Amino acid sequence: MTDKPHVQIRLLMAADARLYREIRLEALKLSPEAFGSTFEHERSQSLVHFEDALTKSDVFGAFDETDNLVGMAGYRTQGGAKQAHKGLLWGMYVRPIARGAGVAKHLVKAILSHARERVELLQLAVVSENETARRLYRNFGFAEYGHEVHALKQSGRYYDEVLMAVALDPASN
Repeated sequence: MTDKPHVQIRLLMAADARLYREIRLEALKLSPEAFGSTFEHERSQSLVHFEDALTKSDVFGAFDETDNLVGMAGYRTQGGAKQAHKGLLWGMYVRPIARGAGVAKHLVKAILSHARERVELLQLAVVSENETARRLYRNFGFAEYGHEVHALKQSGRYYDEVLMAVALDPASN
């Protein structure tokens, strides 16, 4: 797969719950260190759980030329009056078959565009060892502002996370 303009990014809806469940479980199984949840926990959840998640969250899907869901990324605005100016990019995942094809770039662009209409600052956390993702985010203007030691624990191993943020200018694309 190459970086072709036919990658379509769109907001997933409750009707996409089956596709979302499938890619989410794959992400948790293949990259367990990158997510706060676990495959074991989420595979036991009903399809209704995933439908509800899509009605309560802004999750973008990346679809290839044959309409297969090959990537996802989530967005949410922080809660509370004092933090409502901040948003969070979460749950980024691109299927192995689509990696290196620009799918992640398209997803980040979509999240940034979406966030610009809602917040002043977009934050994320990424496993410190994932230099490819860190580089991607830096290319979009994210700066590292913190390091959380032992942020996640998977199979007896700790993973640190790098905290990153970008200030959003509503006029820029």
